[in-house]
Amino acid sequence: MTQILTPGSLAGRRALVTGSSRGIGADTVRYLAEAGADVVVNFRNKAPRAEKLAAELRELGVRALVQGADLTDPASLADMMTAISEEYGGLDILVLNASGGMEGGMAEDYALKLNRDAQLAVLDAALPLMSEGSRVVFVTSHQAHFIRSTPTMPEYEAVALSKRAGEDALRERIPELTERGIGFTVVSGDMIEGTVTATLLNRLSPGAIEERRAQAGRLYNVSEFAAEVARAAVDPVPADHTRLVGDTESFGGEA
Repeated sequence: MTQILTPGSLAGRRALVTGSSRGIGADTVRYLAEAGADVVVNFRNKAPRAEKLAAELRELGVRALVQGADLTDPASLADMMTAISEEYGGLDILVLNASGGMEGGMAEDYALKLNRDAQLAVLDAALPLMSEGSRVVFVTSHQAHFIRSTPTMPEYEAVALSKRAGEDALRERIPELTERGIGFTVVSGDMIEGTVTATLLNRLSPGAIEERRAQAGRLYNVSEFAAEVARAAVDPVPADHTRLVGDTESFGGEA
C-alpha cells in the first residue's frame, strides 16, 4: 500500500470504520492510521484477524481499539460506542463500510436490516460522540447507487435495493448533519476486484467479473478503492455529497 494521506495530517483524530477487519474496511482503517488517526477496528465474528490488524496499526504509533459488534443488535452497538467513548472520548470520522446480504443462512430481511436499519442505528449511536468538523462516509456500489435506472444481476438485486435504501435514509439526515457541522459523503464504486461480494457474484454467475472488466476497461482493486474512501473522509464534501469511483458510463439515467 502506498501513502495516500499526508503523514500526521490526522494526528489526534479518532476514526471508526465498520467492518474493518478485512477487505476495503481494513485497508481504509490502515490508511487513516498511517495518517496519524487513532482508530477503531470493528468486526462481527473474526476477532483474531481484527486483533492482528490492530497490532500492526499500533506499530505506526497510533492507538487501535478492537471492537466486536453485531450492528443489527442495539445492545451490541451501544456497548461498542460506550467503549469508544471511554477510550477516546469521542469520534471525528465515521466510515459506514460494513454491509452484506449475500451470506447463506440469514433471514429474508437481513439485507435490509444490515444495509439500511443498522446504518442509521450506527449513525444515531455515534452522533453523541461527534462534534462540529466531524465526517461521515457511507460506502456503496454503483450497482446499488444506480439501481433505479440500471438493473443489476438478479443474484445481487435484493442487496442492491437494500443498500440504496440505506443510502436514501442516510441522505435524509444531511440537513441535520449539516446543522451540526458534520460532513457527509457517499462513496460509490464499480465492482471491486478481490472483495467478498465480487467473489460471491462470480461464483453465482461465472464470468461476471471478466464481463464487467471488459465493459469498464478496468476495475479498481481493494486497496485502490479503500484509498478513495479514506480520501473522502478528509477531502471537501462534494456539492451532491457523492464521490463516484470507477466507470459510470454503463450506468445510465439518474442515481
